[in-house]
Amino acid sequence: MWKSSTSQSGTPLPPALPRRILGAPRNRPSKFRKLIPVIVRRSLLSRLILLSNALLAALLSILPVSSTPAADWTVPVAGNIYSVDPEQELRIGRRAGSGLSWSDAGDRYAVYIHVDRPATLELAFEARVPQGTSRLLVTSGDQKWPVTLTGAEFQKHAIGKLEVPQAGYFRLEIQGEERAGSVFAELRDVLVSSSTEGLKVDYVRDNEGNMFYWGRRGPSVHLSYVMPKEAKIQYGYSELTVPEGKDTMGSYFMANGFGEGYFGIQVNGPNERRVLFSIWSPFSTDNPKEIPEDQRIVKLASGEGVRVGEFGNEGSGGQSFLVYPWKAGTTYSFLTEVKPDSPESTVYTSWFCEKGKQDWKLMASFRRPKTQTSLKRFHSFLENFNPGYGHKTRGALYGNVWVRDVEGQWHECTQAKFSVDPTGGKRHRLDYNGGADGKNFFMTNCGFFSETGKVGEVFTRESTADQKPEINFDSLPRK
Repeated sequence: MWKSSTSQSGTPLPPALPRRILGAPRNRPSKFRKLIPVIVRRSLLSRLILLSNALLAALLSILPVSSTPAADWTVPVAGNIYSVDPEQELRIGRRAGSGLSWSDAGDRYAVYIHVDRPATLELAFEARVPQGTSRLLVTSGDQKWPVTLTGAEFQKHAIGKLEVPQAGYFRLEIQGEERAGSVFAELRDVLVSSSTEGLKVDYVRDNEGNMFYWGRRGPSVHLSYVMPKEAKIQYGYSELTVPEGKDTMGSYFMANGFGEGYFGIQVNGPNERRVLFSIWSPFSTDNPKEIPEDQRIVKLASGEGVRVGEFGNEGSGGQSFLVYPWKAGTTYSFLTEVKPDSPESTVYTSWFCEKGKQDWKLMASFRRPKTQTSLKRFHSFLENFNPGYGHKTRGALYGNVWVRDVEGQWHECTQAKFSVDPTGGKRHRLDYNGGADGKNFFMTNCGFFSETGKVGEVFTRESTADQKPEINFDSLPRK
């Protein structure tokens, strides 16, 4: 057998060749001996090549590849679509797995989706056409795609590629052009796919907790005012201004909120506006008929023209409202009193007037049983109560906020903590914001603008100590 040897460096050398093969004297060089260094070099080179290939393969196995796998999102139409004209009918199926269907070529609809960075998206519909073939026109900004749909079962229909140039919401507008059957289509989902690295896509994801309804209404936002900790507060005072153009249909601009109720102004229709003041029953239910007699809200008084009744669906209790033509661009003052009238009950009374006029109008006075409290958790909020107008922006200024304690001393509230309801908190909707601007706080929501407020942030407005409320409490109407 041949035996191998080792170099000084420890590298194995080729086995020594037997003399009988060489056929030459021991001390005589031969051509075979001259070839040994060449054989050694070639052997080392081969081993180095094998080692290099192995290292390269190992590195390639752990390094990231240059292309990012596509991610996919399914955007349910039922929770994310609006009529471009809110007055046109929006037919969204109520049964599970259904979507939008329509037959009028003049109707236009829009789906809104949020991306957290510039992105390249591949878009498609999950849709069906009950009869024949339909043709739609889909638009986003300057980009347009004709889309042909066919098939009675739900299936994927490609729309095309969309370049979204910046973070925020983008809009897909949908219009029917041609149809063979009674409706253009039934659209269930918008399918989004992208290889943009790290992309986050937000929309109303599902109908858990009736979120398709709440999501289309949009996020509600709140300002919780910082109050003196030790004082017992009897009155809360604030001023509210709705800028022109921000008095959108379905808006509730709530000026004086507290632990057991709320007080503010609404836009109820094209020609109807209201002032609303409500108190929750201590009995927890969404059906006012279930409230036991001893836990019902009792009306003690109401102002001229004020209607008093019950409310439900978002808790239950006593409600008062006045049809009143308040105006955008005008500042109104709101005053609420919270005063225990026995160890077992508390009376809540509210008034309002145009700022500076001192002609306070009584809304109502309610007794709440099983309650012994002063004014607590003083706050304001902004909401949309009409799901057909969740794609329209609204906003208001909240200023000159004060509270008055039982000793008659006023305390100015110059700080407020910002919050949002679960529609915004769970990222179904991100079009909400709030802050301080000079002497006012502000809040805005809905409309799919691309600024999102920071929940938990505390805002500080400029002091309005020179505008401390001057109210003759003895002359306030109470009947």
